[in-house]
Amino acid sequence: MVVKIFKPAKTAMQSGKAKTKLWHLQVMDDTIQVKDPLIGYHGGSSTKNQIKLQFETKEDAINFAKSKNYDYEVVEPSARKIIKKSYADNFK
Repeated sequence: MVVKIFKPAKTAMQSGKAKTKLWHLQVMDDTIQVKDPLIGYHGGSSTKNQIKLQFETKEDAINFAKSKNYDYEVVEPSARKIIKKSYADNFK
């Protein structure tokens, strides 16, 4: 089983950084999901794609994956670029 370890990005709808502090471990499931013709939901016979765990540190997530003999892929978060602007720059 292959798992992905990542730190989620902040939501585009808000300026805050809530829910971005923990590291997530998510199972990468390659089974085909079929669209239900009556309801329109996507589903399948596997529930592995529902497994999502949270850890305080990246090392904790890696140690958990190693203890369960999972292959893992770590996705490092990108650094945020802060551009300093002032209100007066709008009128230059």
